[in-house]
Formats: sequence, structure tokens, C-alpha cells
Amino acid sequence: MRIRNNKGFTLIELLIVVAIIGIIAAIAVPGLLRARMSGNEASAIGSMRAINTAQQNFSQLCNGYAATLPVLGTAGNYLSPDLTGPAPVIKSGFTIAGAGTGSTIASAVPACGTPNVDFIATATPLSTSTGTRSFVTNSQGTIWQNTTGVLFTTVPTSAAAPITPIQ
Repeated sequence: MRIRNNKGFTLIELLIVVAIIGIIAAIAVPGLLRARMSGNEASAIGSMRAINTAQQNFSQLCNGYAATLPVLGTAGNYLSPDLTGPAPVIKSGFTIAGAGTGSTIASAVPACGTPNVDFIATATPLSTSTGTRSFVTNSQGTIWQNTTGVLFTTVPTSAAAPITPIQ
């Protein structure tokens, strides 16, 4: 009688290992997607803060706010190139937009162009997988969130139900 000395795994053992890996992956993937979404939203909030700071620095020089985000990059290098590219700026799954609002002001500084009396900056998720909240800020420095993910066109009022300040 011959003794078998085969080394290796049986098909059943391999199927059990694959099933265990599948179960672990099914548990881990939703958590990883939520973490990615949270990171995207944190990046959008950081972009809103950067735009606020850049606009405040611009207003110190120009006595008004920049009409567009690219002006913040060219007037005094107030904003990083990842936010001053051609419109629309897409960063971390969000569309970032900024514009001067209100009337324009004459400026003696050529790099300023024609500043505005106020500004609005928005961050809107590209899809529900990149974020579920929209963000908006203006010269007041407050960053508001909208939990429905709808695009902001104006600065919200305190009467708006799903809109709350985060800072």
C-alpha cells in the first residue's frame, strides 16, 4: 500500500478561505466609502476656509473682493493653483466656485481689476458618492452647510431649515 504525501490545500479549504475574505470585504467596504466621503467634505470645508482667507487678504490690498477665483491667484498669489484653475474647479469630488457679488469698486491697484463689495464661494458635491453636503461662505467668514447637497446660489438666511453654520 502506498502512502500519499501530497502537500497543499483541498478545494473545500480554499472555498472557505475565499468566503471568509468575501465576508470581511463586505463589512469593510461601506466603512471605507464613508471615510472617503468624510475626507472629501473636509477638503471642501478647507477650500472654503482658504478662499475666505484669500479674499480677506485681497480686500486688504484692493479695498474690495475679487470677482473670480483666478484673480486671487494672479493679483497677489493669495490662493493656491488647485483652486484658481479654469472654471469649474473640481477638487476632491466637489465643484468649487467663487464670484464677487454686489457692485464693483474702482481700484488704484492695477492687479486688483475691479473689486466687488462682497463675494460668495460654493462647494457642491459631484455626486452622492463624493459627498452629501454642500457648502457656502461669504465675506462674513461663516461657512454654511446644506445637508441636501443642493447647489447654493445665494448666502442662506437663518430661516432656511436644512442650512446650518458649521463655523
